[in-house]
Amino acid sequence: MLRKSVCLAAMLVVAGALHTASAQTTTTDAKPSKMKLTVEKLKEMKAKWSANKPKLKVCRKEVKAKGLAGDERWFYIEDCMGKT
Repeated sequence: MLRKSVCLAAMLVVAGALHTASAQTTTTDAKPSKMKLTVEKLKEMKAKWSANKPKLKVCRKEVKAKGLAGDERWFYIEDCMGKT
């Protein structure tokens, strides 16, 4: 239960930071899927990932090995979960 609460809190912090950062930029060359990461998008991604927990565990292990943090961590997990 504590882990879920910490994860949710982290997602909300990331979403808040992204909202602030996206409000400051007008145009970017980023991929459309990576331009705006909202709370709703994070919840949707987490629900989709929870359906395949073994793969999520592997992806999280890769993230930790690479030392990714913040937005890069979420985008890497999204890409990793999208692979077949």
